[in-house]
Amino acid sequence: MNALLDWMNSAAIPNLLGNPVSWIEIIGFVTGAVCVYGVARQKLWNWPVGILNNLAFTILFLGAGLYGETVLQVIFAAVAVYGWYNWIRGSVATEGRNDLPIRDASRIEILLGLGATIVGTAAVAMILTHGTDSQVPWPDAFVLTASLVATYAQAKKIFQHWHVWILIDLVSIPLYFSRGLTLTAILYVGFLALCVYGLIDWKRTRGFQTPASTPETVTAGA
Repeated sequence: MNALLDWMNSAAIPNLLGNPVSWIEIIGFVTGAVCVYGVARQKLWNWPVGILNNLAFTILFLGAGLYGETVLQVIFAAVAVYGWYNWIRGSVATEGRNDLPIRDASRIEILLGLGATIVGTAAVAMILTHGTDSQVPWPDAFVLTASLVATYAQAKKIFQHWHVWILIDLVSIPLYFSRGLTLTAILYVGFLALCVYGLIDWKRTRGFQTPASTPETVTAGA
């Protein structure tokens, strides 16, 4: 196990914009890009790929001193299991599978999401400030808390989760550059583009869904 961890943390690219890139960062890069594309295309396989991405980023962020996001990856994996199940189950109003329709967030869900993000960010930032040697407690705390809100909304196929992910990406890109995670920062630039693509594609798909019709069935295959 130690030999595997040593290999994962060893430099695959000695220098990328002044920083080395480890094998685990490359694994995180590839699985992360594939996962976000899968979400944009409403593919069921995005969830297991996402869990693999969570494992990779757990190792990566722990080594970079991003403790909030290390914990986040573990929670992500647990929420991903729920999301995977929820997408497979589909809409309770039909007998189909993998037919969960895209919907808007309710006013209560929006208020709860905002409240959870604000309170969670403040609470986690205080823990990181006083309980760890984190150099970036506030952006780390925001990314952790907002990502949990976005992932839960994604599991429910709430359209507005794309807006949250876009904001998270805008915070994450400079955060990762500041921690020397150059490839991961570049990945999040790609995430930002994929999130815009996903937002547009979900909006197009939702345009075909009407209350009077059966929710559009999405393909679970590759």
